[in-house]
Amino acid sequence: MDLSLLETFRTIAQEGSFSRAGQKLLRTQPAVSLALKRLEAELGVTLIDRTTKSLSLTDAGRLALEYCDRYEGLDRELRSALAELQGLQAGRLSIGANESTAMYLLGPLEEYRRLYPRVHIEIRRSLSSRIPEELLRGRLEMGAITYDPGDDRLTLREIYQDHLAFIVAPKHRLAGRKELSIRELGDEVFIAHNVSGPYRRRVIEAFQSHRVPLNMEIELPTIETIRRMVQRDMGVAFLPRMCVQQDIEQGTLIEIPVSEIEMERKIRLVYPANRQLSHAGRAFLDVLGL
Repeated sequence: MDLSLLETFRTIAQEGSFSRAGQKLLRTQPAVSLALKRLEAELGVTLIDRTTKSLSLTDAGRLALEYCDRYEGLDRELRSALAELQGLQAGRLSIGANESTAMYLLGPLEEYRRLYPRVHIEIRRSLSSRIPEELLRGRLEMGAITYDPGDDRLTLREIYQDHLAFIVAPKHRLAGRKELSIRELGDEVFIAHNVSGPYRRRVIEAFQSHRVPLNMEIELPTIETIRRMVQRDMGVAFLPRMCVQQDIEQGTLIEIPVSEIEMERKIRLVYPANRQLSHAGRAFLDVLGL
């Protein structure tokens, strides 16, 4: 339905005259009459009784006028909601991240919440490998990943640099060392993250290339559980430093460089290249300084 026809009918009913309605709408009286006829034809009913000297609405006309008033209210609400959205007084920001990359978003999200407290933020936990596909399908607005998916349909912006840290408990036999060789780790029990990813593969390849056994005798689904088990000296682990930074600073975990394993982690924000970001999304880029 052409909503301008409803507006014309509503103005006719309010003004009680085709000519006055035309003056208010800046249209000629014949144009106003034609618009009313088009609306009546579309609805299949007569809205105005033309047999009386003064303009009067039929029962269908009175019902239609009620809905026109509702439309005007909805129109005002829509314009108000859009204005709030543009002013970031409302809206939604959805970001896909796995357990470790979500950690890198904590600082920026804290600042974002301070600036835009009414924007709803949703961090959706997802396998990093699936985030590009979810972005292209429109299920997410942004994602945080540690690799380049090599897809021209996506825009990548680096937001953080981290590295993979080798960690032990304070009471572990190696805790006092300043540096280690990978060959000294062949007898260690490694607590591994059982989610496949590029850094897990690179660690395995490093041990294989140096012909050192990698004893992944414990595999767990969450970084939090791995961190706690290492603290209890049940094994050692390689974890993103951001995920254990506070523990290292507090002395509940010890980081020891391994000379043959220096793995930098680049955290990238990714979003569709040809899709316009929401006001909430563009504001998040501003917070990140991108």
